[in-house]
Amino acid sequence: MNFIDGSILYWREFVNVKTIINRGMYVYQYMTASKNIIFRYDNTRHHKKLNLPNFPHHKHDGSEDNIISSNAPSLIEVLQEIENLA
Repeated sequence: MNFIDGSILYWREFVNVKTIINRGMYVYQYMTASKNIIFRYDNTRHHKKLNLPNFPHHKHDGSEDNIISSNAPSLIEVLQEIENLA
């Protein structure tokens, strides 16, 4: 998804809705037009050593190395965050 300022949101979700909604995997990566990371939410299990309270949910805030705990956002919440950055 490209925005008017040239920034980009890449997103991917795998959702199972047979009996309950279960998002098995998600990634929301927001980048500048020059492909610098602004933020990325994901639930990839690669940061277990950080002992984040909401593991595996986390956010890369401003860089790949700045990893903070987060809840699993919805697409609407991600779009609202992008709007608030403008």
